[in-house]
Amino acid sequence: RLAWNWKPKPDDPVPAVGQRHPAWVGNHYCTRFPDAWSAAVEAAAKMPALEARSRAFVDAFISSTLPAAVTEAALYNLSTLRSQTCFRTADGRFYGWEGTWNDIGSCHGSCTHVWNYEQSTPFLFGDLARSQREIEFAQATRDDGQMSFRVELPIARAQAWGKSAADGQLGCLMKLYRDWQLSGDDAFLRSLWPKARKALEFCWIRGGWDADRDGVMEGCQHNTMDVEYYGPNGQMQFWYLGALRACEEMARHLGESDFAATCHGLFDRGSRWADAHLFNGEYYEQQIRPMDPAAIAPELKIEMGGNDPREPVLQLGAACLVDQLVGQYQAHICGLGYLADPTKIAKTLASVHRYNFQRGMRTHFNHLRTFALADESALLMATYPRGRRPKRPFPYFNEVMTGFEYTAAVGMIYEGQRKQGLECIAAIRARYDGKRRSPFNEAECGHHYARAMAAWAANLALTGFRYSGVERAITFAAAPGKGHAFWSNGHAWGVCRQRTTAGRSPGSITVEIEVVHGELALTRIDLTGRGRADFALVVVTPAKPLRQVVNRGRAMVPAVRKALAARKPSAMAHAGR
Repeated sequence: RLAWNWKPKPDDPVPAVGQRHPAWVGNHYCTRFPDAWSAAVEAAAKMPALEARSRAFVDAFISSTLPAAVTEAALYNLSTLRSQTCFRTADGRFYGWEGTWNDIGSCHGSCTHVWNYEQSTPFLFGDLARSQREIEFAQATRDDGQMSFRVELPIARAQAWGKSAADGQLGCLMKLYRDWQLSGDDAFLRSLWPKARKALEFCWIRGGWDADRDGVMEGCQHNTMDVEYYGPNGQMQFWYLGALRACEEMARHLGESDFAATCHGLFDRGSRWADAHLFNGEYYEQQIRPMDPAAIAPELKIEMGGNDPREPVLQLGAACLVDQLVGQYQAHICGLGYLADPTKIAKTLASVHRYNFQRGMRTHFNHLRTFALADESALLMATYPRGRRPKRPFPYFNEVMTGFEYTAAVGMIYEGQRKQGLECIAAIRARYDGKRRSPFNEAECGHHYARAMAAWAANLALTGFRYSGVERAITFAAAPGKGHAFWSNGHAWGVCRQRTTAGRSPGSITVEIEVVHGELALTRIDLTGRGRADFALVVVTPAKPLRQVVNRGRAMVPAVRKALAARKPSAMAHAGR
């Protein structure tokens, strides 16, 4: 069909999903067109311009000096945004399922712990990402800071789910920081900050995740593995550390210095503790700690992952978990720096590749879903190289899922382990090559799974791109003589070219920022590991590119706390990579 306009009637049948409610929320497109014919007429008139813009976007992206597998993974997974996984209600708000079944959505409510991983929406459609943050904080978060990790509809019932996911809630705080930085919109931050602050303080409630306020996640932690963890572990701890850093920066910007200091103190204590007590010399593992059921806040337990906290099952234990550093992945993307000792971060990701990358699946036993088989290679969800596997580990430990694989691969690239990271990404795309599986449909719990849009982050890691609309600064990794990078901040996109500057001081690089769509406000260009160029405010447009010379100088370093640098002399050097 060329066009359609489906306006359901109140008595139309509908499958029950989540907590069924009789109200229809409507589709946004129905508010734009009275009927299918009107939609077809407008689409036909705009088709040449839409096609030209789409081709310009693809041409700009594929012109970048990225490996083919990275380009393909990033672009092909964008199809999820146009699949039935995503939708807008009549009021314009943007929502997503986790994925889709053949005839219905899979796992409702813009699930926070799944959507935490993807980076396509914020870096390409910033307004849609900010709509998600508005829903999460202004609608789905109670006055005491409890955030429902699934949003019920209609929107008046956003808090009806009534349960919090540890990773989901903390990841939303990091995403709020990211989207504020990308937009530079202080009004956006100020409007959501009161609920965001409460969402962090919710960690400290009686029976909460960090009830004793020592910077360590210890309580009942429902999470994206569809279980509850009992006891500290790297996966949840790094989400917490990232949320503390994000809130520290947001609070400081808003003049709340006391709260910023509180966040800083908890972060420093928690970071030190994780390095000292969770890192086993190769990676971060879990300390399983049974709990008295009466000591658990009711909003935190969902009866998934064992019914008896006094004898918890379905735990990580000594697992080498594929995404144990997912919070660090998000921190790098946000420009928040290292959350723990950089040498331990690098060692952990090397261990994930060493122990979890399976070359060929014929000898691997998997008791659940098969997303890789025969001669295919993949990163396993978890391995137990040191033994001590729980009698009943978390359910997915033998599986492979692309969203988690991308997260680990991107982490490897950020740590300079380029070969290993690219091997993981190439293995994914070999499985989804159009012959074995659809190249546009990386499945997990349903087709077109949202988590797989983490693939976009490989572009960020390889180019070193960051943009701060707050500081009006753009950052790339220095690449003299060969640099040609695609960039996007959710509101504009274009390319960056770097070349060695002839006739100038040794090591100077000429940087050209070209905008293909939108406009970009800049006062600074940073080349990580090389130097910076400061200049008066320039608004770069398609008709007005920017050229600046960056001279060799003190390398720009992301926001890494002084306390970490002081106790770990190598931290600042590592942070500038």
